[in-house]
Amino acid sequence: MYDASKKTHVSPTVAKVFPTAVTDQLFEVIKLMNKADQLVTAPVAIAFSDDYSDDELYALLIQGNLAPAQEFPITYVGDKDAFLGHGYILIVKDNPKAIYIDFSQANDLSELKQD
Repeated sequence: MYDASKKTHVSPTVAKVFPTAVTDQLFEVIKLMNKADQLVTAPVAIAFSDDYSDDELYALLIQGNLAPAQEFPITYVGDKDAFLGHGYILIVKDNPKAIYIDFSQANDLSELKQD
């Protein structure tokens, strides 16, 4: 599960909203938690706190009721308005050949511009 040798992929919709610097760190957290045997299910959800500083924001990795949710910091300097304050939830899927980040179906994505 969540083998670190798998490729990583971010959905095009997520890539339009979340900076690469943020999604890269999400993949790193998944890798570290997997190495520490802290991931017990797939997929996992990631929610974001609206509290942040100039160079740090906070996310919560949720594994349903199988394990306690774990908060972790993400270092990011830049505009956060595009992805914080919207209640976005990301899903990290463990596909056979890649670890994939996409929006949860629970999100209201109507405010995102569709190309």
